[in-house]
Amino acid sequence: MKILECIPNFSEGKNRDTINKIVEELRRVNGVNLLDFSMDQDHNRSVITFIGTPEDVERGASAASDKALELIDMRKHSGVHPRNGAVDVVPFVPIKGVDMDEAIAVAHRFGRAFAERNNVPVYFYGGAALNPSRKGLPFIRKGGYETLKDKINDPLWLPDAGPAVFNPRSGATAVGARNPLIAFNINLDTDSIDIAGRIAKSIRQSSGGLKHVQAMGVLLKSRNIVQVSMNLTNYKETSIRRVFDTVKEKAREFGVDILESELIGLLPRNALEGVTANYLQLRDFREEKIIETHC
Repeated sequence: MKILECIPNFSEGKNRDTINKIVEELRRVNGVNLLDFSMDQDHNRSVITFIGTPEDVERGASAASDKALELIDMRKHSGVHPRNGAVDVVPFVPIKGVDMDEAIAVAHRFGRAFAERNNVPVYFYGGAALNPSRKGLPFIRKGGYETLKDKINDPLWLPDAGPAVFNPRSGATAVGARNPLIAFNINLDTDSIDIAGRIAKSIRQSSGGLKHVQAMGVLLKSRNIVQVSMNLTNYKETSIRRVFDTVKEKAREFGVDILESELIGLLPRNALEGVTANYLQLRDFREEKIIETHC
């Protein structure tokens, strides 16, 4: 059986009723297996993970994303996570019996139909990128929602699908195809955003740190602590253990301890080879957070 994964990120992490309605819309799609969803009020962001055949996953992504556009108004949104739109990013990930070319085809089909149906600008990234400069998601998010109005008619920023028109309610959406990544956050026992930012800068690849690591420091106002928020885009080359150990070492240089770490979404089983959830101080970890338990 072919299995494709989709992990849409929505710019709403405070109103549980809104996310419940999006999840319920997804549950109505036959053939879709909802694996996980999480909300974060400081990031003001929710992440939903589901799998199924490519056809079913494409229908599920359409149902959930259309519902999100009905319910989320970017004019009222604020949060610490970079974002461009209400339906901020929709990645498709081949899991079993699906190659990257098929994931790219789904991304293009979904993205073009979503853009046309909702008059939303869409940018393709990752394996689905049509413009080489747009392969990296951080580039597409540069400047965020607040800069879209000014840059959307710049030839460098014309969307890949949909209108080159700024819609203040919905913003823009990034749609991609990629290999599995790990969304991994480490919470520190301090409220110093300077420390979190310096650690993030020291470990992210773009600043000369660890390969395949994207990182930023954020303040979690709800808990009065800071977080090093990361995407590990190739855990086989730079392991989750190496990232954890490096952050722990950097934190100790500032006299700071790690409170806990957390996964957003799921991770492949082999990402935990040679390390345990306890070692990583993973909060609320359970077997169901491993994607192979659902395949």
